[in-house]
Parts: sequence; structure tokens; C-alpha cells
Amino acid sequence: MQLLVSVRGPADARAALIGGADVIDAKDPRRGALGAVSPVALAAIRRAVGSARPVSAALGDAATEPAVARRARAAARHGLAFVKVGFAGVRSEARVRGLAAAARRGAGTGARLVLVAYADWGRIGSLAPERLVAAAAEVGAAGVLLDTAQKPASLFALEPPDVVAAWVAGAHEAGLFAALAGGLADADLATARELGADVVGVRGAACIGGRLGRVAPERVATLLALARATSGPPVGALPLHPLRLS
Repeated sequence: MQLLVSVRGPADARAALIGGADVIDAKDPRRGALGAVSPVALAAIRRAVGSARPVSAALGDAATEPAVARRARAAARHGLAFVKVGFAGVRSEARVRGLAAAARRGAGTGARLVLVAYADWGRIGSLAPERLVAAAAEVGAAGVLLDTAQKPASLFALEPPDVVAAWVAGAHEAGLFAALAGGLADADLATARELGADVVGVRGAACIGGRLGRVAPERVATLLALARATSGPPVGALPLHPLRLS
């Protein structure tokens, strides 16, 4: 299982690299679960990481096709591996498909698309996670992420492990990689591994001072060890299902 660490700026990115994170994710936690960093911050993060690791970026929740296409196009210019898009307030599967297709067109052939489902989807008027998997497969996304929109609610407090396991299996059956995030702590990484997740995403657990604090290399290293604490292919052969992250 690979470890994704969300960073606010270049200092966080360097700390995540020192700690050994597999994917560096540009995200501003002050702006919500999928808060986008500024263009200046994204460029600085990309320079700090260089070619050492794949870089992904949160683009926020999609509202209109032109807007999400512009955001994806602007982010993809920085040579990203992935862009992540959510759909808070969008209950229609057809509408999600339209917005996701616009994001994919904007990202072009460089950055791959990850659609974000929310475990607390009923509270925020979003699409149910299993329906979002179907939409992701239809538009040609690379993967899906199950997260929480409202912090500090944790993923496994909102959805029991057996439900999350079924969602992960459904994503794999659809040819997508499956990522989990949402207030995950050290002990949750073992659960995520056991459920078959390809990627686990963290922010607060990697920081000193919570999600709005600073990423600490020693925290990242601890989380990486927990993500790797399983018998299986060596680093570089992950994820375990056929779609590679990098």
C-alpha cells in the first residue's frame, strides 16, 4: 500500500519527501477536504519535489464544466501525475459524469483523473460512493478516493470496514485503483491495508499540530512503516492491483 501525504507548500513537501512518502499531494486544508492550493504554491511544491515522487493536486468540488476544465488544465501544466475532483452537492450520476469528463478533458493526456467520493455523502448532498465508482469507470478515470467532507470525522467512524472493503473491491472490479483517506490515524493504516486499499492518504496524522500544522518527517516515516507492514511485493511493485500509480 502506498502512502500519500497532503502538503500546503514546499516546506511540507520537502518534509514529506524526507519521510519517504510515495505521493506528494498539493492541498490546502484550510479550504476543506479538497481545498486547492494557489497556483504559486502548486508551482513551488512541484519544484521542491522535482522528479523524486509523483505529485497530485486537489482541485476542489466541481460546480460547472468550464470551471473544472480550467482548473484541471491549469494544474496539469505543472506536470502532475494526478488531479483529484470531488462532487459535494451533486447527486445526479449523469451530472457527475459530465463534470468528470470535463475535468479529464482539461487535464489532457498528462495528469490522470481521480474522482473523490465522500463517506458522509448524505450530509453534503453528494453521490453515494458506489455510484461514483461506476461514473469514474465510465469516464476513464484512473482511480477513486473515499474521503470525508466534514472534518474531523474519520472514515471508519462513518463507514464500517466491511462496507469500505466492498467499495474497494468494487473499484478494483471496475479497473480503478482505490484510495482511502479521511482523518485516518496510525492504527487505521493496518485496517486500510487489510481492506485492499492501494493508497492511503493522510494530512493530520503526518503533522505536528494537526491538519493545519506542519508535516514532520518522523511522522511520515512512522506512517510509511505502517503502510508497508505487510508481506507482499517490494516497494516499486505497488499498488497490488494492475493499475500502477507511477
